[in-house]
Amino acid sequence: MAIIDFFDRGWRINPHGIAYIQNDRNYSFQEVGELSCRIANGLIAAGFAKEAKAAVWADNDVTAWICALGLWRAGLAYIPTNGRSTPAENQFVLDFFDCEVLFFQQAFAPAIEAVRASLPKVKLWVCIDADLAWAPSLATWSAGQPTTMPLVDYDMDDVVTLSATGGTTGAPKGVMNTHRVFQTYFAQYMMAFPYVAERPVNLAAAPMTHTAGMLSLPCTARGGTVVVLTKPDPALLLGAIAKHRVTEFFLPPTVIYRLLDIPGIEKQDFSSLKYFLYGAAPMSVEKLKRAIGVFGPVMSGGYGQTEAAASIAYLTPAEHFVEGEVASDERLSSVGRPNPLIRVEIMNDQGEMLPQGETGEICVRGDLVMKGYYKAPDKTAETIVDGWLHTGDIGHIDADGYLHITDRKKDMIISGGFNVYPSEVEQVIWAHPAVQDCAVIGVPDEKWGEAVKAVVELNAGHSVSAEELVALCKEKLGSVKAPKSVDFVAALPRSTVGKVLKKDLRERYWHDQQRKI
Repeated sequence: MAIIDFFDRGWRINPHGIAYIQNDRNYSFQEVGELSCRIANGLIAAGFAKEAKAAVWADNDVTAWICALGLWRAGLAYIPTNGRSTPAENQFVLDFFDCEVLFFQQAFAPAIEAVRASLPKVKLWVCIDADLAWAPSLATWSAGQPTTMPLVDYDMDDVVTLSATGGTTGAPKGVMNTHRVFQTYFAQYMMAFPYVAERPVNLAAAPMTHTAGMLSLPCTARGGTVVVLTKPDPALLLGAIAKHRVTEFFLPPTVIYRLLDIPGIEKQDFSSLKYFLYGAAPMSVEKLKRAIGVFGPVMSGGYGQTEAAASIAYLTPAEHFVEGEVASDERLSSVGRPNPLIRVEIMNDQGEMLPQGETGEICVRGDLVMKGYYKAPDKTAETIVDGWLHTGDIGHIDADGYLHITDRKKDMIISGGFNVYPSEVEQVIWAHPAVQDCAVIGVPDEKWGEAVKAVVELNAGHSVSAEELVALCKEKLGSVKAPKSVDFVAALPRSTVGKVLKKDLRERYWHDQQRKI
């Protein structure tokens, strides 16, 4: 199936049903489908070829997402562009990825005007919600285009998304994902999180340019409704769950921690939920257990990468329990069993497969793996070796077949000749009731080479001393893995999708040292 076929499946089975809701405005499948056809026909009439690069620069917005559907319907490759990134970051990515078409919201017009001269490859500018002197509105541009589906030939290995994983220093890595990748992703998701009779209601609370957008398509394929939140407001999020009887949604762990701190969260109505997905970063086991108590037996872990779209492994709600009781910390710290349509193995630095239980690099093979990095065959060859995607994540598969991620390979600390995996230390610190979040990194040390440092963000109104946290880690992990120092910060540096930026933390301590960070 082509990626647009998943929307069309929902359109066919529920044409007059509600496909999307935003700010109490309902959009039917028929309305959305016809607008996506007008957009696609307009792009084809303008002469844009299959796999031409196109972007949508917007916040969470239904019409912006329909533009992405229109791009796919025309056979173009979509560049997800996060409205929370800086104009310079977006300009760099769009130019490097050879963007030819840009749809954007009027709110971003000043930022785009500032960088427009630096985007000479863009041939078509369309403002989604207003007519501008230099860009027609979507309504003006698409007026008169037919609402019939264009006939576009496709190959399963055509590129449909081009996603940036790098920053603005040097060339970013552009992940090329195909129809085949997303067919595998959606199939695995729909097998892991089934519905019997009811139609799903998906809440797009996280950025749709990241995981939330792609996670909405399996819901759409089932003829379900996607509720789109336009801003990351916890009150709006909680209200939407009860109001729209939401059955599934995704949030990164850092946002879940903040939800758990909302007074009275335990009294909210979460009875409609079937699947509350978490992922994109490690989850505190103690906070996960609290989330199960608050939200019910609906927590659903996941593991994936941009290079292996969001479905390498899933920990389903049922797998959070054993014989009716919450599972062990060992089980809860896993990301679940590898999914059925791919192969996952643990390898050493020589590329040899390791026995079950041994720690090494997580490697993935199958139709979920990206086509490669855009304009970077050397980086592709380093990452995909003999058909195996080397994820850069360190982990092991336990005796029951559950996959555990120990850490990113580059984040491992070598202290006095011993390997220290930060995630192991972070789990202990996260368990302290005063701790909101933390990051453990290696810092330069004359005696040990690298010393373990914890950088901690506290819950409002709580306190704990560095000595207490160090003592807790020594008790649980021993002296070698315990932090040698603890710094407290008001807020950890985070990406636009909520991941803690350990690279930025390390730079504060290593800027005068010769170390690759």
